[in-house]
Amino acid sequence: MTEFLGRLAGLAVMATLLTACQTMNTVSLKNIKETEATRLNAQIYCTGTENCEFERLDQIPVVAEKNHRLSRQAMRSKIVRLQTDSLSDANAVYLSVPPGQHEVVIRFYPVSKDKAEKLHVIHQFRPGRLYTFRMYRERTRHQGSLLNVSAPDPLCVELRQQHKTIRRFCRPYNALTGLGEFVEKKL
Repeated sequence: MTEFLGRLAGLAVMATLLTACQTMNTVSLKNIKETEATRLNAQIYCTGTENCEFERLDQIPVVAEKNHRLSRQAMRSKIVRLQTDSLSDANAVYLSVPPGQHEVVIRFYPVSKDKAEKLHVIHQFRPGRLYTFRMYRERTRHQGSLLNVSAPDPLCVELRQQHKTIRRFCRPYNALTGLGEFVEKKL
């Protein structure tokens, strides 16, 4: 019985420490303020699914894929901002990046936390603009064979600047392999 209570106490201490780390990250993010230098940064959001995370901005890791934790490097770079009360909320963070060309890698979770859909985008972000990556299913009417009709609708991600869609990427479903890549579509 003593051994069981010892293990239970150890688990409680570990859970407290993990919660404390998450709370410290939340407090640190809340303390990041916009300055005169960052006032003209582009703000990048992601929406459309239960959860989405920024994996990387250029060479700076943002949120780890395995444990879904914010990287120290992203915190030190001050590119991450908190848009909810807690880091444990869905879509909790957004990016504040200097204007210019950047590569952004985003993980969307359209079905579950176990299966991510990754999108890699290189884009010229303009100063003081708000950008949103929004995932959705492109609903279409299918005709033809049962195999083609039963395939899921393509996943799409649109990049919006302010309220205008400026780029669209879709991942069609290949009935033979079940795989597909995001391809940019003309608007």
